[in-house]
Amino acid sequence: MHKSAHILVLDPDPLNRVVLQNTLEETYLLTLSASPEHALKQLKSTRIDLIIIDNQQLGDAAQTFLQALKANAETAQLPVIVISASASFLDEAQSLQQGAVDYITKPFNPNIVKARVKIHLAIKQRNDQLCQQALIDGMTSLPNRRALDQTLATFWRQCASGVRPLAVFVLGVDHFERYNQLFGHIRGDECLYKIAQVVAGIINNMDGFTARYDGGRFVALLRDISELEAQEVAEAIHKAVAALAIRHPHSPICAHVTVSVGICYTKADYSRAHRDPLDLAASALNDARERQQKAVLSVV
Repeated sequence: MHKSAHILVLDPDPLNRVVLQNTLEETYLLTLSASPEHALKQLKSTRIDLIIIDNQQLGDAAQTFLQALKANAETAQLPVIVISASASFLDEAQSLQQGAVDYITKPFNPNIVKARVKIHLAIKQRNDQLCQQALIDGMTSLPNRRALDQTLATFWRQCASGVRPLAVFVLGVDHFERYNQLFGHIRGDECLYKIAQVVAGIINNMDGFTARYDGGRFVALLRDISELEAQEVAEAIHKAVAALAIRHPHSPICAHVTVSVGICYTKADYSRAHRDPLDLAASALNDARERQQKAVLSVV
């Protein structure tokens, strides 16, 4: 049976964990933790959809755990249900103020727990869908500028911590304004969509990331490749776009739509801000166009 969501149960009492496990395991995938430290480690390595904690059993550690969740951008929005032996309105209010979305008193009815879990998972699923939509460019179906900023920051941290190479590509459709003037914006949108799919196909197969940047420009991110491989990727993109054979009679450089590529390749110096490579790659794109080259690579 497919389990619809993954729930983390945090409770030092093994009997309480077993009771919740028996209540929920038929429908959900469960991870059981006896300590906040173990639970936080699980959150780093496992995708969790909802957390259930017993604040009475945890004592002061419950508040510390909730604060740690809210302080981390990756876990701040996770719904937390508190199960407690205390029926005090003050304790319930305190838990909600600390970030819990619900409060259930013991002894509890298993059907009530199932119903509350189902409700909060449905809310989370809807919120996740809205967040995902907010990160997608509606015209190309690629991640948008907001998603790019978030992913670039993540990639930068990962590569900086391990001193791993990171290649940032800025790709621009050559003389795209002339294409729009000749064929209109509807045809221009169709052109960008086709190019977006080609570029994403190449980059995603290499465990990379592709996004719509602005206008007729896209950005691709690749980790753990060499300078030579970065140049080969740029060449592959150039050939793949050319193979689309999209007519461009008003282009002064080719009868078909082409792209130019600027690359910032970082392999050692991570002292700058994570957005700097994006600016350097955009500058390299301008250099490629001025020199009438397919791609220009800048190494930092």
